[in-house]
Amino acid sequence: MAESLTSVGIDLGTTTTQVVFSRLTVENTAGAASVPRVQIVEKKIIHQGGIHFTPLLGPSVIDAEGVLALVEGEYRDAGLKPSDVSAGAVIITGETARKENSEKVLRTLSGLAGDFVVATAGSDLESILAGRGAGTARMSKNSPGRALANLDIGGGTTNIAVFLDGLPVETSCLDIGGRQIMVDGPKGFYGRVSPKYAELGAGLGLRFEEGGRVDRGDLDRLCGRLAEILALSLGLAPVSDRDRRDLELMITAHPLAGATPVRGLTFSGGVADCVYGAGPADPFLYGDVGPLLGRAVARCPMFRDAEILRPLETIRATVVGAGSNSLELSGSTVTVSHPDVLPLKNVPILKLAAEDEADDHRYLSSRLAEKVSWFREGEDGGHQTLAVALKGPRNPTYEKVVGLGDKLVEGLDYYLSDNDVLIVVVENDLAKSLGQALSAALPDKKIVSLDTVMVENGDYIDIGLPVAGGRVVPVVVKTLVFGR
Repeated sequence: MAESLTSVGIDLGTTTTQVVFSRLTVENTAGAASVPRVQIVEKKIIHQGGIHFTPLLGPSVIDAEGVLALVEGEYRDAGLKPSDVSAGAVIITGETARKENSEKVLRTLSGLAGDFVVATAGSDLESILAGRGAGTARMSKNSPGRALANLDIGGGTTNIAVFLDGLPVETSCLDIGGRQIMVDGPKGFYGRVSPKYAELGAGLGLRFEEGGRVDRGDLDRLCGRLAEILALSLGLAPVSDRDRRDLELMITAHPLAGATPVRGLTFSGGVADCVYGAGPADPFLYGDVGPLLGRAVARCPMFRDAEILRPLETIRATVVGAGSNSLELSGSTVTVSHPDVLPLKNVPILKLAAEDEADDHRYLSSRLAEKVSWFREGEDGGHQTLAVALKGPRNPTYEKVVGLGDKLVEGLDYYLSDNDVLIVVVENDLAKSLGQALSAALPDKKIVSLDTVMVENGDYIDIGLPVAGGRVVPVVVKTLVFGR
């Protein structure tokens, strides 16, 4: 039997804020005699709000009341209440995540948006959601073995996600966006100029400073260099020493490793329409350099070796991704010993390395005991609740699963002395049997055991209430980073 979930996406960006509501249909797609395979079988947008300028009280302060009123208005227009929403994401993006009160605003919006809605800041999840909303992930799934990248160019940053066979394999973020330089077109003067743009311009022999007179030729040269930096970050051209310095200046998160050569590109975000030739005739219509940047990307010869593809969404890609693509489902053989422990939010991941699981898990207990100390709250404090992630054996016997459970219990002895919740995330399909083994060994603890979920150290996980008759739980893997 199919089950419907209402999902919200709220994108609080450098320039604009958007809200989208979607209807997700969850269904068991396996046969009656088979192990359940519960999947999201349909995603339908049921309300697409307006594109609003992000309310700000000043250059470094978000207007929290203004944002709240905006989102509440979209709920009213959609005919929905927060209690109607059971999934989705509130994403605070780009330079907005660096505002003084960004964390407070994010908590406020998370409280408005239902019991299980992700609240996140940071480029990794944002990059992936934008690529999903743009349709890049789906395009890569339909082109096996061909890596596609989406560049989401907004007001403050460009978020990059590379997809292979439908899955994200790399992400990065650069301080390249349309509103890094503000322009008073009628008066012909520069408004705000970001320090990085001023430094990059100086390297080109150009001067950009607040109050300076606008020079269209200088801006075209600057935007041309910014377009080259985006192409260089994707590995589309050889990198000189000067290129490397400029890349290091602009990259805010980890660079792409370049292990997966990019064969095709999509562009999303507020600048994307200008890349595809749909920008305004007046390049300073929006009081920034977004249209000039988009046109520079379209002209940049470094992009010619990759196929430029049309996305499904441009300026709405992130909010559509947040509303329709933030949610994943666990495997259908999970263990949740005490349902009242859910939902859980912002649980840090402790992922064991391959060598920790080597030699039939011989060293797992000692390695786990060492690593769990990273999550102590102060010198004399207890441990924060965490999720232990591991690959786990493939097709193990029950005796081997019990042995693995014993190793986990031994390695977590100190952690379990002051924590009643044990969360285990395994890649291979053994969560139910492992959860049962852990529940038998730890009858007084609350056990949550999930499988077929991919996580890494540095990630956080949100786990929602069970759906589809309790067979699966909704899961979102994310990164929380607030810049200053």
